Amino acid sequence: MTTVLAVETSCDETAVAIVKDRHILSSIVSSQIDLHRRYGGVVPEMAARQHLETVNPAIALALSEAGLDWSAIDGIAATVAPGLVGALLVGTMAAKTLALLHNKPFLGVHHLEGHIFAAYLQEPSLEPPFLSLLVSGGHTSLIRVDGCGQYRTLGQTRDDAAGEAFDKVARLMGLGYPGGPVIDRLAANGNPKAFPLPEGQISLPGGGYHPYDCSFSGLKTAMLRLCDRLRAESEDLPIADLAASFQATVARSLTKRAIAAALDEGLTTIAVGGGVAANRGLREQLGKAAAEHGITTLFPPLSLCTDNAAMIACAAAAHLAVGDRSDLSLTVRSRLPLEAVAELYQRSA
Repeated sequence: MTTVLAVETSCDETAVAIVKDRHILSSIVSSQIDLHRRYGGVVPEMAARQHLETVNPAIALALSEAGLDWSAIDGIAATVAPGLVGALLVGTMAAKTLALLHNKPFLGVHHLEGHIFAAYLQEPSLEPPFLSLLVSGGHTSLIRVDGCGQYRTLGQTRDDAAGEAFDKVARLMGLGYPGGPVIDRLAANGNPKAFPLPEGQISLPGGGYHPYDCSFSGLKTAMLRLCDRLRAESEDLPIADLAASFQATVARSLTKRAIAAALDEGLTTIAVGGGVAANRGLREQLGKAAAEHGITTLFPPLSLCTDNAAMIACAAAAHLAVGDRSDLSLTVRSRLPLEAVAELYQRSA
């Protein structure tokens, strides 16, 4: 059994967790949403300062809730890529310092690999191969998972990520930040067929469309023009119908591509990760379509949809178990392809 303490500070959540293999012993998440809401999005410098203030108390609380001391910890991990550089540095330096102080291995984890491993926390018996649909504020990807560190990206967004589209559309409708939860809530009382909207197909040079890549910039523009037209016709926007139509279009776009990829790859499980995995429209559409094709869908509990350190610890525990370690000179990176995960580790003999 491998027990890892991990720190996650890639964006606007300060999170610390302790995981034993695929089981959570403690998970602390301190959100900065209220801090950034007034600016309509995350302010990187403010996020880093808040991480500095919060990370040490979060580490102490994680150990306390797990009922463990440092002798029970086998490794210490932190998210090193991708993310906001200043924010990543806070968590990474905290983890490296603890690794030096307590003579523990350090592991630098890829944030997207963490979201993949959230599925293992939900379903500890899950084994590859399976399809991972990662949908968040910064990423929208379809990834074939063949093992720890073995990933192949089948499709991704060509522009806005799904969560980013939710935030931008919520802003143009005057709904504030973050956009995903409020649109999801309003959509429950709206008509998803009220307004036809484009799904954003990606054309191929020789004709036809890319089966797995998606685009949300056109959908965002269509919503802007629709809202402008409706405002010209009436003082009040049909907010619920707009939210439902937008959400249904995003869910339909993601569902079509995920099902196509799973069928083409011969995969019988789709594990969904990232903040948009909490969206009820996506859960309903994808779950129904997958069941029709005999495909199992795994949606993590809401606590594991948004950024958290438990998923980072779970990924680190898997790497530690096969002999992977990260050098203390490892630097953080704002961008790093998931397929480059191996660059983060050195395999011990």
